[in-house]
Amino acid sequence: MKNFVEELRWRGMIQDIMPGTEEKLMEGSTAAYVGIDPTADSLHIGHMVSIMILKHFQNCGHKPIALVGGATGMIGDPSMKSQERNLLDEETLNHNVACIKAQLSRFLDFESDLDNKAELVNNYDWMKNFSFLDFTRDIGKHITVNYMMAKDSVKKRLSGEARDGMSFTEFTYQLLQGYDFLYLYEHKGCTLQMGGADQWGNITTGSELIRRILGKEAFALTCPLITKADGGKFGKTEKGNIWLDPERTSPYQFYQFWLNVSDSDAEKYIKIFTMLSKEEIDAAIAQHAEAPERRELQKLLAKEVTTMVHGATEYENAVAASQMLFGNATKEALKSLDEKTFLAVFDGVPTFEVPAEKFPLGIIDLLAGETQIFPSKGECRKMIQANGVSIDKEKVADINAQIGEESFINGKYILAQKGKKNYFIIKICK
Repeated sequence: MKNFVEELRWRGMIQDIMPGTEEKLMEGSTAAYVGIDPTADSLHIGHMVSIMILKHFQNCGHKPIALVGGATGMIGDPSMKSQERNLLDEETLNHNVACIKAQLSRFLDFESDLDNKAELVNNYDWMKNFSFLDFTRDIGKHITVNYMMAKDSVKKRLSGEARDGMSFTEFTYQLLQGYDFLYLYEHKGCTLQMGGADQWGNITTGSELIRRILGKEAFALTCPLITKADGGKFGKTEKGNIWLDPERTSPYQFYQFWLNVSDSDAEKYIKIFTMLSKEEIDAAIAQHAEAPERRELQKLLAKEVTTMVHGATEYENAVAASQMLFGNATKEALKSLDEKTFLAVFDGVPTFEVPAEKFPLGIIDLLAGETQIFPSKGECRKMIQANGVSIDKEKVADINAQIGEESFINGKYILAQKGKKNYFIIKICK
């Protein structure tokens, strides 16, 4: 058996671990699970730490179980939350669960014939017919209120940090999650639960339930909550979460997120979010230290994560798209971009609208008449003559050039460039 705990340890992916966990795992293949709340129809990179733990677990010869909380998602976990979250209806939850499984398949092997192939379970399947009276009689009596009140997630909500206190619904969450562990222990041979550091209280409630009801030993392991070197929240941008769904966050934007992390964050993230070996990572960090301005570590990180999440083709497209702003991209490469990627690459670029019926249009009339890219036609003429104007990444040499439909990108955009760094989008209005 490959030592799973040791693998996580050198990667900086262990926060708390119950005594005896490492020894238990070295005895032979076992099953462990991580819970995911299906509060959206896509995972985001905040989920990736737990997913990578499951991936390493499977890679070390063990069986990973991804539990999607169809039942607990209807309640909302109070851990690290200052307010009670909105509850979701069953139809929305079912849709979210299906989407999440598809994304998890990029990380975990669900299809092989191996004994340790991954499995996806939904706690709604065993909770939907569990009556309130049965639950309180069969499960609730084994855990005291004193025990539940001692959990940090509960104490923080009751100590005045939360404006509205804590509902009974949320208070029961740790019991429900604890029952998940008990159920999987009995039905799937699951001896370990893993999750983020904020889940330690919920996870240990499960191991305590197993001890009290079955008289058996179960184990717990948590990973640190990921932070950024500047103190900002990991995975958040001005526009919100970095999602794994390409419709929510384009592969180009996803790639750019990893490419733009700081040197210190890149050193940390490459251990957590890739499957590269210790030797490969140490070599990459050493090479980066010799010429940090080349950002080779960030490029390697962005390549590994983007390829794992979106595939090699989308990674290559993202690299090509990055050249649009900073490299010598061609008109053909520009026109090969889909509309979403094109708009993502040139996000924030000044945009002008010109009616379609105005085309074909002389270059000077376009840039200094229909738009205000140049303040005057004279200045525009001089810049063209100085070889400083490009349309769709091609230099314009003729001051009398006509711009028509052949210049439209995705049938409705023109990219104008003044000098080396000043880009403008002309949107063609129908």
